[in-house]
Amino acid sequence: MRPSPRHAGTATLAVALAFGLAACGSGSDTITNSSSAPGAAASVTPSGNPGLASMLPEAIRSAGTLRIGTDSTYAPSEFLDADGKTVKGFDVDLFNAVAAKLGLKTQWVSSAFADIIPGVQSGKYDIGVSSFTVNPDREKATLMVSYFSAGTQWATQQGNPQNVTPDTACGRRIAVQKATVQVDDITARSKKCTQAGKPAITVDQYQGQDQATTSVVSGKDDAMLADSPVTAYAVKQTNGQLAIAGAIYDSAPYGYVVKKSDTQLAQAVITALKAVEGDGTYKKVLDTWGVSQGALTAFAVNPSVS
Repeated sequence: MRPSPRHAGTATLAVALAFGLAACGSGSDTITNSSSAPGAAASVTPSGNPGLASMLPEAIRSAGTLRIGTDSTYAPSEFLDADGKTVKGFDVDLFNAVAAKLGLKTQWVSSAFADIIPGVQSGKYDIGVSSFTVNPDREKATLMVSYFSAGTQWATQQGNPQNVTPDTACGRRIAVQKATVQVDDITARSKKCTQAGKPAITVDQYQGQDQATTSVVSGKDDAMLADSPVTAYAVKQTNGQLAIAGAIYDSAPYGYVVKKSDTQLAQAVITALKAVEGDGTYKKVLDTWGVSQGALTAFAVNPSVS
């Protein structure tokens, strides 16, 4: 399957890995919140399971806390609450439930999206939870634990004043978040435009998805593309200023990012996910955030190559 939402392509991944240690020393990270159970949005609080905790690497079990790298600009997956500090979203509630099953607390650290995988590889983070789509490039560099499925979807201003669709974007200004597969997607579409003798697409890349969304609401850009739950949530939150443009395509699983050598942690997370699904928390979290259409029926480590 072709790489899908919010995923760095081969080129961007190579750059991230090459400069990862330098990027992680930028000092831009912010510890935004710590917790040991799902947020207020998910009322089911799973209890810790000593048997699951025994599966963890000794260093993590002793520390009692997982340090999580996340890009908190991606509602409804992970984004900042009104206080500007606390990370919330369905990714947060779900992984807090997984951690609770393992008897662990969570420390959510806001980071630039492109810096998270290098941070996991260097040991700066124990795990990356930030709507990372599973693809072969990432599976070569890390272990990815699948837990959700999403695709790409476009949005425009209400009424679509420029009549933009995914296949009629030549000559238009399109907003996208940096270091995502949507960059690869829109770049390839622009190339097809010029090969057909049509104007190239002007691709405006933003550090955060919130900035990309705002650019379309303001009319600076004619359309945006992002993960399907993110686009749907943006349309809802803008109170009629945005509208969906086109169907969802290129669906693929999201994965938690674990260091390549941390097989014990990855397997523990898989087992905890199954326990969270079994006690009803998995469904409740997704239902609460309106993203139940992305539920998986099975979880795996590096599902593309397993």
